[in-house]
Amino acid sequence: MYGLIGKMMATPGQRDALMTILLEGVSGMPGCLSYIVAKDPHDANALWITEAWDSQASHAASLDLPSVKAAIVKGRPPIAGFGERFETVPVGGHGLIHSHKS
Repeated sequence: MYGLIGKMMATPGQRDALMTILLEGVSGMPGCLSYIVAKDPHDANALWITEAWDSQASHAASLDLPSVKAAIVKGRPPIAGFGERFETVPVGGHGLIHSHKS
C-alpha cells in the first residue's frame, strides 16, 4: 500500500470552499482505499489530507482522472500553499478499505 499525509493552506477565509472542492472530486478513484480531508483545529486556513492507496502507481494514475483534473483547476485559486508532506506505508486499521494487492 501507499499513503500520503499532507497539509494544504487555503487563502484566508477560503478553507471551507477548498475543502468542498477537494471532497467533490474524490469518489470512484481506482485504487483509493481512503481519502480523508480534515480541518486543522489550530489553523483556520489549514487542511490535512490523509490518503491510502493500493499502490503508488494508482495514486499517480488518479492525477489523470477527469474529476481530479477538474478539482485541481477549480482548487487552485483558494490554495495559498502547501505545508508538510509525508509518504507512508499503510498496514491496516478501522475504516481502511482492504486491498487485494500487497
